[in-house]
Amino acid sequence: MSFAADWLALREPFDLRARNPEVLAAVAAALAHLPSVNVVDLGCGTGSTMRALSPHLPPRQNWRLFDNDLSLLARASDAPNVTTIPLDLSRDLEAALDGPVDLVATSALLDLVSGEWLERLAVEAAARQVPVYAALTYDGGVSIDPVDDADESIIAAVNAHQRRDKGFGPALGPVAARAVVERFERVGYSVVQGPSDWRFGPQDREIQTEVLSGWAAAARETGDLPLPDVIGWLTRRRELLDAGRSSIRVGHVDIFARPKGRR
Repeated sequence: MSFAADWLALREPFDLRARNPEVLAAVAAALAHLPSVNVVDLGCGTGSTMRALSPHLPPRQNWRLFDNDLSLLARASDAPNVTTIPLDLSRDLEAALDGPVDLVATSALLDLVSGEWLERLAVEAAARQVPVYAALTYDGGVSIDPVDDADESIIAAVNAHQRRDKGFGPALGPVAARAVVERFERVGYSVVQGPSDWRFGPQDREIQTEVLSGWAAAARETGDLPLPDVIGWLTRRRELLDAGRSSIRVGHVDIFARPKGRR
């Protein structure tokens, strides 16, 4: 699965603002003793994880950025300490983890993968005793203000759509954050987690427009709701947005998992 570069650029400042500071601090503390760090970024997009995380790591860093979208990789950094690598992570995850790795990082990926793929990630990370920082995993929680009578049914359809195959098998979707914690604890990792919710105010019209339109499209694709109901909901939501009366919270979780006893 791939995303448009324009969408990734639009969401990046909101992702950055949402990242949980306690989880970031735990990552920084775990790696602070290293003279240099080698980071693998899975599903890197245009490199937003690197831009968000690098200020919290030791100054000497080497990044390997993996994605299956060549156009997104071309927009990632061309710095000498950054290597961009096209790779099908659904098939070749293990290859991405080969070589020197001090940290595996990813953002907004693990709600798109299957339980089987997540198990592979946990087992491979544990075999290498490598910590994992997974940010911005959707947890299914959404609140919209003002409330519309159709909100609950629309979000239920969206969450059903989130469970569809996104290229890694049936996706974990809204249960991903809980599954990540369970899988890594099962392989002997300790886990630090914290909320990293998107929060959009009335002034954030462009991203609200994209999110609402995306939800309507997802709800329509499930076929769970009559099309006029979906259109009516989106129309009412857009009217509230145009009137400066729309706010949205979208639940996400940041997770840092590390082998127990590792300094």
